Amino acid sequence: MRRLKFGMAAAALLVAGSTLAACGDAGEEDGGGVDVSAEDDCDGKFDDGTRMAELAEDGSINVGVKYDQPGLGFKDAGSDIPTGFDVEIAKLLVADLCIDPEDTDAVNYEETISDNREPYLESGRVDIVLASYSITDERRQIVGQTGPYMVTGQQVLVPADSDVESIADLKGEEVCSAAGSTSLENVNKEGAVGVPAETYGQCAEDVVNGTVPAMSTDGSILLGLAAQYDGELKVVGEEFSEERIGVGYSKDLPEMCEWINGVLEESFENGDWEDAFNATLGGDDVEVPEPPTLDECQA
Repeated sequence: MRRLKFGMAAAALLVAGSTLAACGDAGEEDGGGVDVSAEDDCDGKFDDGTRMAELAEDGSINVGVKYDQPGLGFKDAGSDIPTGFDVEIAKLLVADLCIDPEDTDAVNYEETISDNREPYLESGRVDIVLASYSITDERRQIVGQTGPYMVTGQQVLVPADSDVESIADLKGEEVCSAAGSTSLENVNKEGAVGVPAETYGQCAEDVVNGTVPAMSTDGSILLGLAAQYDGELKVVGEEFSEERIGVGYSKDLPEMCEWINGVLEESFENGDWEDAFNATLGGDDVEVPEPPTLDECQA
């Protein structure tokens, strides 16, 4: 498996104040995306009594996504539907249920921050979560997770004039990340002091205004945030973690795992995954990676 790299080349572009090729012009009004049409073969497609059959028959679904991560999951005030790679993968799952992913009456793209992903799945508020959701053994004790559909790594976001070159330069210093994220744990392991914020956008703002000297999370997220600040921020350092980003579902509905994996595998093979990557995270200077290897579903 070749890891998904979002590239120091893209980070260098940010330092120079150039546009962000690596996040598909993330955060702009036309946030990118591909045309995904709903399937029309759901009569008898899913076994009776499965959650997939219920969703297909009902013709509606609740999908948990981020609103504050350009390139992955982002929604501005003027948009009806969030944009980004997570959202594009969600659309493929929705379409496989014969639900139009562009129909906002049928699909509720619920804002799901790091701290409420498990509670939303446990309570049934959302049916699936695609919100830069790192797969971990701890989370799999609470909810179902499968994938990954992306593998990335954690880096550091600092002011453009900062002398910080990596997480090693921040030992004992405060480093912001979203509450409930694995990023905070990784920051503390590296000797920095993790400071939680409600959203990644708030973390970036705190770096800009000097409240904290840095923030840290997946490099893909940081590149998108940096692009919003027009040269005020830069991404530095090599990746110091491996984040396997997957789909969350209720642990009470294990049948969803095979269905999700089947849709993901098909997207790897037919080019839909590559199209989604190019539309949101790709660019002229970004090589499309090989899709990751999916975990086997647990009995």
